[in-house]
Amino acid sequence: MIQIGKAIVSFDVFEKHFLCDISKCKGICCVEGDSGAPLTEEEAKIIEDIYPVIEADLPRINREEVEKQGFSVIDEDGDLVTPLVNDNECVYTYRDEKGVVKCAIEKAWIEKKIDFQKPISCHLFPIRITEYEEFDALNYQELDICKSARICGYDKKVRIFEMLKAPLTRKYGKEWYEELVIAADMWEKQHK
Repeated sequence: MIQIGKAIVSFDVFEKHFLCDISKCKGICCVEGDSGAPLTEEEAKIIEDIYPVIEADLPRINREEVEKQGFSVIDEDGDLVTPLVNDNECVYTYRDEKGVVKCAIEKAWIEKKIDFQKPISCHLFPIRITEYEEFDALNYQELDICKSARICGYDKKVRIFEMLKAPLTRKYGKEWYEELVIAADMWEKQHK
């Protein structure tokens, strides 16, 4: 691992290849998992505020679950997360005409209806951040459901940190990301 600012980054983030191939996976990362997407308290409040904008894009069952569970919930580990439909799919998802699972929050952002793209934990996937008092630990979460993304990333020579430039910059800033790129290049030269 290497420390950049207040973040300790796993070497997997430099080494492993990853490029989402939504045509193959159909957005399954928004469906499968032990819990909803991790949220900050600020994000939970934002989602509550923007819900009237995204509500119309959600299936009826999803809207009913939001009414029952609320805009966010505490999971079994005590973490603040998005609620789920049928204990697996994020309530803020919908399916497009091709059956691809997509985020209604991000749809509203793309359409410039809101200025919040989506929870940072979703934007950073497959990186998971564990926040400690003195630092953040950034680790790659390798899941079977993302096999097509690993193949696509390898074929196109795109490493995890390269695919995640926008969310990493969103989370830590442009200068931090530039330091990450320098560290990744140095790491690659040492491991060729």
